Amino acid sequence: MARCYSAMMPPRQPLSLLSLPKLWLISDARNDAVLEHALRRMPRGSGLIYRHYHLPEAERRARFRALVRIARARGMAVVLAGDAAMARRWGADGAYGAGQALATAHNLRELRMARGAAGVLLSPVFPTRSHPGGRVLGAVRFRLLAARSLVPVIALGGMNRARAGALKWPRWAAIDGLSPTH
Repeated sequence: MARCYSAMMPPRQPLSLLSLPKLWLISDARNDAVLEHALRRMPRGSGLIYRHYHLPEAERRARFRALVRIARARGMAVVLAGDAAMARRWGADGAYGAGQALATAHNLRELRMARGAAGVLLSPVFPTRSHPGGRVLGAVRFRLLAARSLVPVIALGGMNRARAGALKWPRWAAIDGLSPTH
């Protein structure tokens, strides 16, 4: 029986419903300068979605490694924008994008396509700096769509602590809303 408890476990388990954080920080060129500070302020067990599409691959990977050190010290899940093979090579807990561990959706059709993901980011709930003047779901439509999801929904789009509290949704993510100025 002792051998059952002494087997080596991998350092990280793949992202799943059981390990899906409630709070997510999404990296972007806009928030790059404050990412370290924001990660250190987030609750233990939160998540980081690393995008940084703006960087060439070598720089992107170096920046990823620097942020992962902080995130891991805080017990955070780290998801990489890219495919699952790339996420495994880079040491991420999962991949972000269509058909990956974390998917994105903006309507019911896309929400249905997220079946099989550990979670789906449904957006934009509120107006965002990313898409000024863009169409938003609003709280009521967000809730109606989220109720039809087959996987856990993470609210995204104009989210910050105050809006998350007003929305009363258990999972949310932000690009700007978790920066030190919010």
